[in-house]
Amino acid sequence: MLARLKVIVALAFSLALAFAAPALCQEVPKSKQTALGKYIDARQTFDLVNEDRSKVLFVDVRTSAELMFVGMTQQVDAHVPFMEMLPEWDAKAERYRMTPNASFVQQIEAQLAKKGLTKTDTVVLMCRSGERSARAVNALAAAGFTNAYSLVDGFEGDLSKDGQRTVNGWKNAGLPWDYKLDKAKLAAGTP
Repeated sequence: MLARLKVIVALAFSLALAFAAPALCQEVPKSKQTALGKYIDARQTFDLVNEDRSKVLFVDVRTSAELMFVGMTQQVDAHVPFMEMLPEWDAKAERYRMTPNASFVQQIEAQLAKKGLTKTDTVVLMCRSGERSARAVNALAAAGFTNAYSLVDGFEGDLSKDGQRTVNGWKNAGLPWDYKLDKAKLAAGTP
């Protein structure tokens, strides 16, 4: 009887953990995996943020140019770029050179403080497709954050077989977004 009770308790605990925090049941590609192993998709993020905005920090980590030309959602609390584009050509990558935002972690900490949150509260990071947000989560994890999630399908989503970003992501899920930028949410003082 005692062994049976232990199995029931273990099962109940596992179910409670499964429903306590958002998580994806699908396999996450290696390029999108994080040190914390916490992932969320666009629809789950929308629901989480709207469930109790005061307990979640939702940050767009794309470049300023991406926000300007691709749009953004007003659901984010802030824009804090993980990388920024420089006006220099990177011949190897065949694109403009990117530079890390040296004060990324400090800017996230400042956004947490504005909401009265700490490094143990839920932070969701969104980039274009989920790869940069994974690297940004790793930077936060290295700084002691314990509950940072990467929005795995990003704002625009993954590439389809024909090279278009039409597979998944915030925009393709039909979630609210537009081209209007909210200056109060935009990063200041980044490279």
